[in-house]
Amino acid sequence: MLLLRISDSVFGLLSGPGRVPVRSNSKKFSIKDFDIGRPLGKGKFGNVYLARERKLKVIVALKVLFKSQMEKEGVEHQLRREIEIQSHLKHPNILRFYNYFHDDTRVFLILEYAPRGEMYKELQRCGRFDDQRTATTPDHVRDSGLSAAGDDRGSHSRREGGSVCLVGNPPFETASHTETYKRITKVDLQFPKVVSDGARDLISKLLRHSPSMRLPLRSVIEHPWVKANSRRVLPPVCNPQAVPHH
Repeated sequence: MLLLRISDSVFGLLSGPGRVPVRSNSKKFSIKDFDIGRPLGKGKFGNVYLARERKLKVIVALKVLFKSQMEKEGVEHQLRREIEIQSHLKHPNILRFYNYFHDDTRVFLILEYAPRGEMYKELQRCGRFDDQRTATTPDHVRDSGLSAAGDDRGSHSRREGGSVCLVGNPPFETASHTETYKRITKVDLQFPKVVSDGARDLISKLLRHSPSMRLPLRSVIEHPWVKANSRRVLPPVCNPQAVPHH
């Protein structure tokens, strides 16, 4: 039996347009609270559907995972970890995790809906992104934030974002999970010729076995390769000390 030992009160938030939180700490969701729409994607452990919460009329992505599949693969702990990490992440560039619920056979994750779809599908369409697009994509910021709370195995998989974008596939990927994990633990990193020296330097500093040796988030943003290639337009930062007082 898959048990999620995480308090519902921690995740009792749903957001409407502009991510204005609607507090509902005592709310316990069920599948009856949602109108289910078209499928958005399919994975090894379940499917993702477009859905609308009936009371608040909020559009979300509802991820449906089958307990039997997760138990078969022994990944229950990874789901618990993912929920714990995702519930604490609140950033404009990170899709929100709102809540979860489960029944006898399935686990349901209530996620923010991304109208333009998955970045990975865009990557599949293009084959790979160039340096400029990869450095501009906030994926490396998201990955670094996630990895700070993950274990060694999860940390590496979440820090692969830059390499995936530049090459088109994960750096440690093999035909089996076991071999992939072996490559991760050994940091068996091999760069194709298409990856520039600056990108290699950044990725090598992120994909370290020891968390203490990995490049911190602030240093990622300040890395010469990111600064030279990023074309992201950031919003103006208000400096209260610079505002004149009357």
